[in-house]
Amino acid sequence: MPKPNYEFAKRQRDLVKKQKKEQKQQRKAGAQQGQPPEDPLKPPVDKTTDA
Repeated sequence: MPKPNYEFAKRQRDLVKKQKKEQKQQRKAGAQQGQPPEDPLKPPVDKTTDA
């Protein structure tokens, strides 16, 4: 059985943390400027089709 590479796993966790922190900082900066925060989970609304 191969030995787990804990340093690599820690580095990956740290990169994810850093990315989330930067995204949060950008959202806060956008909110301070009066721009609504962009939600990446919501799909864009298509106004050309009638439902």
